Amino acid sequence: MSGHSKWATIKHKKAKTDAARGKSFTKLIKEVTTAAGIGGADLEGNPRLRIAVEKAKADNVPADNIKRAILKGTGELEGVHYEELTYEGYGPGGVAILVDVLTDNKNRTLSEIRNTFDKGGGSFGASGSVAWGFKRKGVITFEKGKVNEDAVSNAAIDAGAEDISSEDDIIEIITKPEDFENVRNALKAAKFEPAHADITMIPNTTVKVAGDDARKVLNLVSKLEDNDDVQAVHANFDIPDEVIKALAEIE
Repeated sequence: MSGHSKWATIKHKKAKTDAARGKSFTKLIKEVTTAAGIGGADLEGNPRLRIAVEKAKADNVPADNIKRAILKGTGELEGVHYEELTYEGYGPGGVAILVDVLTDNKNRTLSEIRNTFDKGGGSFGASGSVAWGFKRKGVITFEKGKVNEDAVSNAAIDAGAEDISSEDDIIEIITKPEDFENVRNALKAAKFEPAHADITMIPNTTVKVAGDDARKVLNLVSKLEDNDDVQAVHANFDIPDEVIKALAEIE
């Protein structure tokens, strides 16, 4: 299981209870606008928009905000055009990092991301420098204390999950991107509510990080995630669960 999956689950839980919630709203609305602009307003015919709207609703983004975001995306309301970009680099300890952004000012965002890497003890990389080490997958996680592990695993397998792993207090279900919605919906229909669910990039291999490097890596990832233009950060670190939890609480 990727250490970053544990980090994402913890961060997602925190975002519902602290000031990060407002920032999360902004990022979700950006994705709704972009998805509508690319594939149109029909939820049935636009899987990316459908997933974006479901994520926004799950985080309690008001329905009116979602509707306006869709109308801005399709051009029915005046709005901002966002460009999709992915930046790549390395963090402390040789950790590979991908940064997905939606921006209305590429030069500004490039400068900010490069500066964050530099200040965080990392190095900004050229296009393609680390992307080869990741693959696009659906990831659905559950907290062990809230579900029956065997029941969730069996339901996921029946629904077409590609892989299931269990570590510490998290169950992680991996799907092909095109199977993500079917598996997630099947699990929800079986009354299993995920702690976190998304289509994301997962690493082919991980890098073990400990000590001060672990703190620096998570700090760099957090700083990148805090950027208003950043939609997602993907990294291949392997940090012990107790260290991730401790540093997440400090952060």
